[in-house]
Amino acid sequence: MSLTVESVTTQEEACCLRSFDSNVAWEIGNIIRANVQQKFTRPVVIYIAHANSSQLLFFATSGPGTLQDNMHWVKRKEAVVLRWGCSTMRMRLSLETKAKTLQEVYEMGDPSIYAMHGGGFPVKVKGVEGIVGVIVVSGLKQEDDHSVIVDGIQEYLAKNP
Repeated sequence: MSLTVESVTTQEEACCLRSFDSNVAWEIGNIIRANVQQKFTRPVVIYIAHANSSQLLFFATSGPGTLQDNMHWVKRKEAVVLRWGCSTMRMRLSLETKAKTLQEVYEMGDPSIYAMHGGGFPVKVKGVEGIVGVIVVSGLKQEDDHSVIVDGIQEYLAKNP
């Protein structure tokens, strides 16, 4: 499936949770970790934090071999989600659709702060305005980083309707 701004927006809306706390973060994080271990040989970092305080709720690797660089990507993807309240994939596709860079659209774009690559995803709760958390995966191709998060949230929602 080819991702578009519209399809990613639909994914974000469909991944809205009923609640979010450390137990939910733990469950979703473990689902993502197990799925990555089954589908990929490359190791990833999985990071889940509160949006309002960046309190870390879940952190794991899928296996040995991650690098310090993965954490740099995590923080840059997290910054995008926290600033714009949407997934990094949606921001990337939105900029590509406009054929613009972050610097051209927002008069900013320090690549050491923001990463417009898939793998950062907002945690939203029904009835709560804005985002309550951030999930980031780093280590795969950006489309895969994005899809393992979406698949993990959807699997969680199927088990916890």
